[in-house]
Amino acid sequence: MPAKSQAQQKAAGAALSAKRGDTEKSELKGASKSMEKSMSEKELKELAQTDRKKLPKKKSE
Repeated sequence: MPAKSQAQQKAAGAALSAKRGDTEKSELKGASKSMEKSMSEKELKELAQTDRKKLPKKKSE
């Protein structure tokens, strides 16, 4: 499942970093905090690996 926006891709990267223990979970905010709790490392990795260049900055409604 690829990321749908640059913001989602960045949040997934931050959540993945915290899940792996590279950063503190207390540093997470907003979407990345809930992603870290609700998603597996594999799911986060898939979102975080999406090529950011082809994505919009934010998901349009």
